[in-house]
Amino acid sequence: MLANVNEQAGLTVSSDVLLKVEKLRVEFLRESGFLGKSVEPFVAVDDVSFSLREGQTLGLVGESGSGKTTVGRAVLRLAEAAGGRVEFKGRDVHAARGKESLQLRRAMQIVFQDPGSSLNPRLTIEQTLTEPLLVHGLAKSIGEARERVAVLLEKCGMPKSAAGKYPHEFSGGQRQRIGIARALSVEPKLIVCDEPTSALDVSIQAQILNLLKDLQKDLGLAYLFISHDMSVVDHMCDEIAVMRGGKIVEFGTREEVLRSPRETYTQELLRAVPGRVA
Repeated sequence: MLANVNEQAGLTVSSDVLLKVEKLRVEFLRESGFLGKSVEPFVAVDDVSFSLREGQTLGLVGESGSGKTTVGRAVLRLAEAAGGRVEFKGRDVHAARGKESLQLRRAMQIVFQDPGSSLNPRLTIEQTLTEPLLVHGLAKSIGEARERVAVLLEKCGMPKSAAGKYPHEFSGGQRQRIGIARALSVEPKLIVCDEPTSALDVSIQAQILNLLKDLQKDLGLAYLFISHDMSVVDHMCDEIAVMRGGKIVEFGTREEVLRSPRETYTQELLRAVPGRVA
Protein backbone atom coordinates (compact mmCIF):
# COMPACT_ATOMS: atom_id res chain seq x y z
CA MET A 1 0.00 0.00 0.00
CA LEU A 2 2.80 2.43 0.89
CA ALA A 3 4.89 2.19 -2.28
CA ASN A 4 8.34 3.58 -3.03
CA VAL A 5 7.97 7.33 -3.52
CA ASN A 6 10.85 7.49 -5.98
CA GLU A 7 8.85 5.44 -8.47
CA GLN A 8 5.47 7.02 -7.71
CA ALA A 9 6.68 10.64 -7.72
CA GLY A 10 9.03 10.32 -10.69
CA LEU A 11 12.25 10.92 -8.74
CA THR A 12 15.25 9.13 -10.19
CA VAL A 13 17.48 7.37 -7.67
CA SER A 14 21.17 7.73 -8.54
CA SER A 15 22.88 7.05 -5.18
CA ASP A 16 22.13 6.47 -1.55
CA VAL A 17 22.53 10.18 -0.77
CA LEU A 18 18.99 11.41 -0.38
CA LEU A 19 19.47 14.94 0.91
CA LYS A 20 22.44 17.25 0.39
CA VAL A 21 22.69 20.68 2.00
CA GLU A 22 25.57 22.94 0.97
CA LYS A 23 26.50 26.25 2.62
CA LEU A 24 22.89 26.97 3.56
CA ARG A 25 22.15 30.50 4.73
CA VAL A 26 18.77 31.72 5.97
CA GLU A 27 18.01 35.33 6.87
CA PHE A 28 15.00 37.00 8.43
CA LEU A 29 14.16 40.68 8.54
CA ARG A 30 13.65 42.22 11.97
CA GLU A 31 12.80 45.68 13.18
CA SER A 32 15.44 47.65 15.03
CA GLY A 33 16.11 51.13 16.30
CA PHE A 34 13.73 53.52 18.01
CA LEU A 35 10.12 52.29 17.65
CA GLY A 36 11.33 49.71 15.13
CA LYS A 37 11.66 52.26 12.34
CA SER A 38 14.45 50.42 10.52
CA VAL A 39 14.63 46.85 9.29
CA GLU A 40 17.80 44.79 9.21
CA PRO A 41 18.55 41.17 8.26
CA PHE A 42 19.08 38.61 10.99
CA VAL A 43 21.15 35.57 10.02
CA ALA A 44 19.41 32.53 11.51
CA VAL A 45 21.46 29.88 9.68
CA ASP A 46 24.92 30.41 8.26
CA ASP A 47 27.14 28.13 6.13
CA VAL A 48 25.43 24.86 7.12
CA SER A 49 26.39 21.77 5.12
CA PHE A 50 25.54 18.08 5.57
CA SER A 51 24.18 15.07 3.72
CA LEU A 52 21.67 12.38 4.65
CA ARG A 53 21.54 8.89 3.20
CA GLU A 54 18.46 6.81 2.46
CA GLY A 55 17.07 5.00 5.47
CA GLN A 56 19.29 6.90 7.93
CA THR A 57 18.60 9.40 10.70
CA LEU A 58 20.57 12.61 11.13
CA GLY A 59 20.02 14.51 14.35
CA LEU A 60 20.18 18.29 14.55
CA VAL A 61 20.68 19.23 18.19
CA GLY A 62 21.21 22.45 20.09
CA GLU A 63 19.58 24.81 22.52
CA SER A 64 16.61 27.02 21.65
CA GLY A 65 17.56 29.59 19.00
CA SER A 66 20.46 27.55 17.62
CA GLY A 67 18.88 27.46 14.14
CA LYS A 68 18.04 23.77 13.97
CA THR A 69 14.32 24.20 13.26
CA THR A 70 15.07 26.85 10.63
CA VAL A 71 17.35 24.35 8.85
CA GLY A 72 14.52 21.82 8.81
CA ARG A 73 12.08 24.37 7.43
CA ALA A 74 14.58 25.45 4.77
CA VAL A 75 15.05 21.84 3.68
CA LEU A 76 11.30 21.68 3.03
CA ARG A 77 11.24 25.19 1.55
CA LEU A 78 9.01 26.42 4.33
CA ALA A 79 11.74 29.02 4.80
CA GLU A 80 13.54 30.50 1.81
CA ALA A 81 17.32 30.25 1.53
CA ALA A 82 19.34 33.45 1.21
CA GLY A 83 22.30 31.43 0.00
CA GLY A 84 23.57 27.91 -0.52
CA ARG A 85 21.76 24.93 -1.96
CA VAL A 86 19.37 22.18 -0.83
CA GLU A 87 19.23 19.10 -3.06
CA PHE A 88 16.91 16.12 -2.88
CA LYS A 89 18.31 13.36 -5.08
CA GLY A 90 20.27 15.95 -7.03
CA ARG A 91 17.30 18.24 -7.61
CA ASP A 92 17.47 21.82 -6.35
CA VAL A 93 14.59 22.16 -3.89
CA HIS A 94 14.51 25.97 -3.86
CA ALA A 95 14.69 26.28 -7.65
CA ALA A 96 11.92 23.74 -8.34
CA ARG A 97 8.71 24.96 -9.92
CA GLY A 98 5.39 23.48 -11.01
CA LYS A 99 5.21 19.71 -11.24
CA GLU A 100 8.75 19.22 -9.97
CA SER A 101 7.99 21.29 -6.87
CA LEU A 102 4.87 19.21 -6.19
CA GLN A 103 6.90 16.00 -6.56
CA LEU A 104 9.50 17.22 -4.09
CA ARG A 105 6.90 18.37 -1.59
CA ARG A 106 5.39 14.92 -1.69
CA ALA A 107 8.75 13.21 -1.24
CA MET A 108 9.61 15.31 1.84
CA GLN A 109 7.20 15.63 4.75
CA ILE A 110 7.23 16.96 8.32
CA VAL A 111 6.01 15.89 11.74
CA PHE A 112 5.51 18.99 13.88
CA GLN A 113 6.31 19.57 17.53
CA ASP A 114 2.75 20.34 18.63
CA PRO A 115 0.37 17.70 17.27
CA GLY A 116 -2.65 19.71 18.41
CA SER A 117 -1.94 22.91 16.50
CA SER A 118 -0.80 21.04 13.39
CA LEU A 119 -4.23 19.44 12.82
CA ASN A 120 -7.23 21.41 11.54
CA PRO A 121 -9.81 21.30 14.35
CA ARG A 122 -12.68 21.72 11.85
CA LEU A 123 -11.81 18.57 9.88
CA THR A 124 -12.33 14.97 10.88
CA ILE A 125 -9.25 12.76 10.84
CA GLU A 126 -10.56 11.10 7.70
CA GLN A 127 -10.86 14.46 5.95
CA THR A 128 -7.35 15.44 7.06
CA LEU A 129 -5.80 12.23 5.73
CA THR A 130 -7.95 11.94 2.61
CA GLU A 131 -7.08 15.37 1.20
CA PRO A 132 -3.39 14.69 0.39
CA LEU A 133 -4.26 11.31 -1.11
CA LEU A 134 -6.63 12.96 -3.58
CA VAL A 135 -4.38 15.96 -4.30
CA HIS A 136 -1.44 13.73 -5.21
CA GLY A 137 -3.54 11.18 -7.11
CA LEU A 138 -2.80 8.32 -4.73
CA ALA A 139 -6.47 7.41 -4.54
CA LYS A 140 -8.86 7.45 -7.48
CA SER A 141 -12.01 7.77 -5.39
CA ILE A 142 -13.24 8.70 -1.94
CA GLY A 143 -13.85 5.03 -1.25
CA GLU A 144 -10.28 4.08 -2.09
CA ALA A 145 -8.99 7.01 -0.04
CA ARG A 146 -10.98 5.84 2.98
CA GLU A 147 -9.50 2.37 2.68
CA ARG A 148 -5.99 3.83 2.61
CA VAL A 149 -6.77 6.03 5.61
CA ALA A 150 -7.81 2.96 7.61
CA VAL A 151 -4.49 1.27 6.73
CA LEU A 152 -2.50 4.38 7.69
CA LEU A 153 -4.24 4.72 11.05
CA GLU A 154 -3.68 1.08 11.95
CA LYS A 155 -0.04 1.28 10.88
CA CYS A 156 0.40 4.18 13.31
CA GLY A 157 -1.31 2.39 16.18
CA MET A 158 -4.75 3.99 15.89
CA PRO A 159 -8.11 2.23 15.42
CA LYS A 160 -10.09 2.61 12.20
CA SER A 161 -12.86 4.27 14.20
CA ALA A 162 -10.58 7.28 14.74
CA ALA A 163 -11.30 8.39 11.16
CA GLY A 164 -14.69 9.86 11.99
CA LYS A 165 -13.55 11.89 15.00
CA TYR A 166 -12.04 15.35 15.44
CA PRO A 167 -8.56 16.22 16.80
CA HIS A 168 -9.87 17.47 20.16
CA GLU A 169 -11.23 14.00 20.92
CA PHE A 170 -7.71 12.54 21.20
CA SER A 171 -4.81 12.76 23.62
CA GLY A 172 -1.53 14.43 22.67
CA GLY A 173 0.12 11.10 21.90
CA GLN A 174 -2.80 9.99 19.75
CA ARG A 175 -2.76 13.29 17.84
CA GLN A 176 0.94 12.84 17.16
CA ARG A 177 0.25 9.36 15.77
CA ILE A 178 -2.31 10.98 13.47
CA GLY A 179 0.27 13.60 12.48
CA ILE A 180 2.68 10.82 11.58
CA ALA A 181 -0.05 9.09 9.57
CA ARG A 182 -0.64 12.31 7.65
CA ALA A 183 3.07 12.58 6.85
CA LEU A 184 3.08 8.97 5.64
CA SER A 185 -0.05 9.39 3.54
CA VAL A 186 1.85 10.66 0.47
CA GLU A 187 4.54 7.97 0.73
CA PRO A 188 7.55 10.20 1.42
CA LYS A 189 11.17 9.13 1.50
CA LEU A 190 12.28 11.84 3.94
CA ILE A 191 10.51 13.12 7.05
CA VAL A 192 11.66 16.12 9.05
CA CYS A 193 10.82 15.37 12.68
CA ASP A 194 10.72 18.73 14.48
CA GLU A 195 10.86 17.97 18.23
CA PRO A 196 8.13 15.33 17.72
CA THR A 197 7.97 14.24 21.37
CA SER A 198 8.85 17.37 23.35
CA ALA A 199 5.19 18.34 23.86
CA LEU A 200 4.23 14.86 25.10
CA ASP A 201 4.24 13.22 28.53
CA VAL A 202 7.41 11.27 29.26
CA SER A 203 5.40 8.03 29.41
CA ILE A 204 4.22 8.56 25.82
CA GLN A 205 7.49 9.79 24.32
CA ALA A 206 9.08 6.34 24.11
CA GLN A 207 6.02 4.94 22.33
CA ILE A 208 6.19 7.60 19.61
CA LEU A 209 9.96 7.22 19.19
CA ASN A 210 9.63 3.46 18.86
CA LEU A 211 6.82 3.92 16.33
CA LEU A 212 9.09 6.16 14.25
CA LYS A 213 11.89 3.59 14.38
CA ASP A 214 9.53 0.77 13.37
CA LEU A 215 8.19 2.79 10.44
CA GLN A 216 11.72 3.62 9.34
CA LYS A 217 12.63 -0.04 9.30
CA ASP A 218 9.46 -1.07 7.46
CA LEU A 219 9.41 1.73 4.86
CA GLY A 220 13.06 2.69 4.45
CA LEU A 221 12.44 6.26 5.60
CA ALA A 222 15.14 8.83 6.25
CA TYR A 223 14.67 11.24 9.15
CA LEU A 224 16.09 14.69 9.76
CA PHE A 225 15.50 14.61 13.51
CA ILE A 226 15.47 17.96 15.30
CA SER A 227 15.77 17.91 19.08
CA HIS A 228 17.28 19.58 22.12
CA ASP A 229 17.19 16.29 24.05
CA MET A 230 20.47 14.40 23.80
CA SER A 231 18.92 11.22 25.24
CA VAL A 232 16.31 11.17 22.48
CA VAL A 233 18.97 11.80 19.84
CA ASP A 234 21.03 8.94 21.26
CA HIS A 235 18.04 6.63 20.83
CA MET A 236 17.12 7.75 17.31
CA CYS A 237 20.12 8.94 15.31
CA ASP A 238 22.93 7.46 13.24
CA GLU A 239 24.77 10.76 12.84
CA ILE A 240 24.52 14.02 14.80
CA ALA A 241 25.13 17.67 13.92
CA VAL A 242 25.42 20.00 16.90
CA MET A 243 24.26 23.56 16.19
CA ARG A 244 25.01 26.81 17.94
CA GLY A 245 24.32 30.35 16.75
CA GLY A 246 23.12 29.18 13.35
CA LYS A 247 26.22 27.10 12.61
CA ILE A 248 27.20 23.44 12.92
CA VAL A 249 29.93 23.30 15.55
CA GLU A 250 30.36 19.52 15.70
CA PHE A 251 29.43 16.66 13.39
CA GLY A 252 29.96 12.92 13.58
CA THR A 253 28.47 9.52 14.25
CA ARG A 254 26.34 9.03 17.33
CA GLU A 255 29.27 7.33 19.07
CA GLU A 256 31.71 10.09 18.19
CA VAL A 257 29.52 12.98 19.28
CA LEU A 258 27.91 11.49 22.38
CA ARG A 259 30.76 9.35 23.72
CA SER A 260 33.80 11.42 22.72
CA PRO A 261 32.63 15.00 22.06
CA ARG A 262 35.37 17.41 20.96
CA GLU A 263 33.58 20.73 21.48
CA THR A 264 33.02 22.29 24.89
CA TYR A 265 29.48 23.25 23.88
CA THR A 266 28.62 19.62 23.10
CA GLN A 267 30.09 18.55 26.42
CA GLU A 268 27.91 21.13 28.18
CA LEU A 269 24.78 19.81 26.45
CA LEU A 270 25.64 16.28 27.56
CA ARG A 271 26.26 17.35 31.15
CA ALA A 272 22.74 18.80 31.19
CA VAL A 273 21.20 15.34 30.54
CA PRO A 274 19.52 14.14 33.77
CA GLY A 275 21.28 11.16 35.35
CA ARG A 276 24.35 11.43 33.14
CA VAL A 277 27.68 11.26 34.91
CA ALA A 278 29.89 14.23 33.94
